[in-house]
Amino acid sequence: MKDSKKFEEFLTDDDYGFIVDSKTGRLKGLWIPENQEDEDVPETIVNICKEYFGVDPNKDQDDSITYH
Repeated sequence: MKDSKKFEEFLTDDDYGFIVDSKTGRLKGLWIPENQEDEDVPETIVNICKEYFGVDPNKDQDDSITYH
């Protein structure tokens, strides 16, 4: 058995992270750095979210997505 780590252990203080449903490929969550919680998500991350998941994290408030 591989050593398991928590998701946040892979992230540094300023990293964003995507949590994707393995069965549907749907975005389930977006990990936002603690110091950025009240700021807009950077455009690069927004572009990924819009292109691949059809969501703009700065505008959409989809209840099926959890913002961590």
